[in-house]
Amino acid sequence: QVQLVESGGGLVQAGESRRLSCVASGRFLSIRAMGWYRQAPGKQRELVAAVTSGGSTNYADSVKGRFTISRDNAKNTVYLQMNSLRPEDTAVYYCNADVLNFDYNRRNYWGQGTQVTVSS
Repeated sequence: QVQLVESGGGLVQAGESRRLSCVASGRFLSIRAMGWYRQAPGKQRELVAAVTSGGSTNYADSVKGRFTISRDNAKNTVYLQMNSLRPEDTAVYYCNADVLNFDYNRRNYWGQGTQVTVSS
């Protein structure tokens, strides 16, 4: 079983920055891709950013140029640096990991989510 634990959420003012962290723990062979999703009230969960084990990244158009995703493979940790935050970035942010287990099956895991609220 794999656990993902997010941290770093909270209340910030528009224009400020925040960094989210997500640590994966448990027993697994490797983590392929890791990513951040978000879900605002009344909206569907959407991809914010993702990074592969090799470091390739992709971003939602709405956050390009403002958010940066990175990962530390040795620490099984993924980060989301969020700059120039806007009220529309307010959401619950979820960590996601595509994991290769010891049975050589891939499985997708989610964290419990961390709330980010941006006030205007």
